[in-house]
Amino acid sequence: MSVVLPAARSSAEARLCVELHPCGCGETQFEPQVEVVALADGDLVTRYQGSCAGCGTAREFLLRLPAEPVRPSAGAAFSYGGPEPSRLIDPGEWLAVADQYAALVPADLATAGPAGADPAQRRRATAALSRAIAALDEALKFIPADADEVPPDAITSEVGRRMRRREPGRFRRDRLTALRDTYTALLPGDDANQG
Repeated sequence: MSVVLPAARSSAEARLCVELHPCGCGETQFEPQVEVVALADGDLVTRYQGSCAGCGTAREFLLRLPAEPVRPSAGAAFSYGGPEPSRLIDPGEWLAVADQYAALVPADLATAGPAGADPAQRRRATAALSRAIAALDEALKFIPADADEVPPDAITSEVGRRMRRREPGRFRRDRLTALRDTYTALLPGDDANQG
């Protein structure tokens, strides 16, 4: 039986949610058929349905569609959602996503900046950094205005809890902002001013 998850704020967030939930066999590769369907209550959901690439198990995710489409913030190169925190992905998972995208940027580009790279390498580095920045922005949304860090109860995933135990300081506003600023500074020219 399928479980209907809360509304994804964007198709990028919905797809990431699917990618973050591997099959029971541990396989993360999953190329689903995607369609919009109506539930009995009239709400619309996006259905991600297909077979696990590892073991062939049928997999299905139903993610409610937002009442209104979410547009990226003005100047943002990439965005996963609106101003509210995600209801699908917790702050620890967002940090893990930021780490994964940042790791895609070759060390020589990270130290010299993507501006000197060949155009294809520059585009890949810019896309990875933009997604890492967007993931950090998502983690920051969990910090209340009057707080300095992500509240412990906002971390609901095993990935997040493990990260919090190992490096609790990673969830502080100043650390998240400093990392975001570092990634933003690595963006070439016009992209450095976005986000």
